[in-house]
Amino acid sequence: MLQVQASPTLRLVDGPTTAAIDLAAVKLHLRVTSAAEDDLINALITSATIEAEHLMGRAIMPQSWQLTLDAFEPSVPLRRPTVTAIESITYLASADGVSTVLDPGAYQLVAASDLSASVVPAFGLAWPTTRAQPEAVRIVFTCGYADAAAVPEPIRTWLKMRIGALYENRAAWTLGKAIEQNPFVDNLLDRFRVWSA
Repeated sequence: MLQVQASPTLRLVDGPTTAAIDLAAVKLHLRVTSAAEDDLINALITSATIEAEHLMGRAIMPQSWQLTLDAFEPSVPLRRPTVTAIESITYLASADGVSTVLDPGAYQLVAASDLSASVVPAFGLAWPTTRAQPEAVRIVFTCGYADAAAVPEPIRTWLKMRIGALYENRAAWTLGKAIEQNPFVDNLLDRFRVWSA
């Protein structure tokens, strides 16, 4: 029998539609009063937010991701906290390979921690047997803080400081010196960072 090794992959399905910090707040931080560079500042907000999510390993604003697995695990980690809901779980049935939507009553989201989340079979149940082939399981879930007001202040402060650095230094090099990260500023994200083994 073919032995399938689980190789989980994540893919963004629907990105955030709102920003964690608005243009007016960033312009106040930058001491900018003109609208001439609004497009640039909005682009920096987006870039800084993506960088923060990368550094923390978590979603900031509401978004949907698809986790693809070769087979169910006893407890499936969902690696973009804070996870708020599971939209769907589909799998390839072992008998005929037909794509099947799993009944929401057959599984439970375990998300009490804001640093991790997983999905497990509902009490007294087990995962269905899947066809032994790559990408046999797909889990679509939503994650991120409810809205901008729910984003913790240290994350918002990091975003403003990072945007400020990007705004003032518009190249990777200034006078022959590389622009360096500030460890103190990056430490603002440590409480929210999902540390991986």
